[in-house]
Amino acid sequence: MIALITGASSGIGAACALRFAEGGYDLILTGRNAQKLDEIVREAQALGRKVLPLVFDVRDREACAHALGRLTEEWRRIDVLINNAGLALGLEPEFQGDFEDWDTMIDTNVKGLLNMTRFVVPGMVERNRGHVINIGSVAGDAAYANGAVYCATKSAVKTLTDGLRIDLAKTAVRVTNVKPGLVETNFSTVRFHGDADRAAGVYKGIEPLTGADIADVAFYAASAPAHVQIAEVLVLATHQASGSVIHREA
Repeated sequence: MIALITGASSGIGAACALRFAEGGYDLILTGRNAQKLDEIVREAQALGRKVLPLVFDVRDREACAHALGRLTEEWRRIDVLINNAGLALGLEPEFQGDFEDWDTMIDTNVKGLLNMTRFVVPGMVERNRGHVINIGSVAGDAAYANGAVYCATKSAVKTLTDGLRIDLAKTAVRVTNVKPGLVETNFSTVRFHGDADRAAGVYKGIEPLTGADIADVAFYAASAPAHVQIAEVLVLATHQASGSVIHREA
């Protein structure tokens, strides 16, 4: 079995890589940072799995086509595609947002997901088996203050996931949307452009989820019997009720 995981060099993607390796999958891991990706590759290989690292940016359609087009026959039979690559940038009112931040979020969270889906899923359809797991977000359920564009991209992930499931209903290919709430990774550090102190405040007063928690959910969905399709899973920390309702201990 082969799982292709995007954004696998850190956070949820790295956790998914290790969880699926533990579960017996060989891995195709993509990321932009070769050094960080190599670290995850070595950890997965230590679990006895074959691992193929591919260094490219999912926003770059030609790079996606080039990397995937060069896969050998051994690696082309992808069983699980985890579209994890994504990010949030900035936390300002919509009317004060940064244009470059918007472009990066839309190009990564939406277009990047579409690029990978377009290049990988036709093979699944041809083989009449496979599973697409998109990492969405609770932010896709409703907008929250100062996060409209990020929320919109994750709402798009939900819509694209639902649409793909409809388009694939005549096949045996399954489609899942995993929607995490607060997960303590480098997500907030990226959002705040490297401001670690501000990022730490996001998780203050609450025990957040971990990347491993989300990886467990993704693996559960992939491990369900062939006639069972886990369509959507919302995963929140115990003291989080929605994207904007969080109880924090003093």
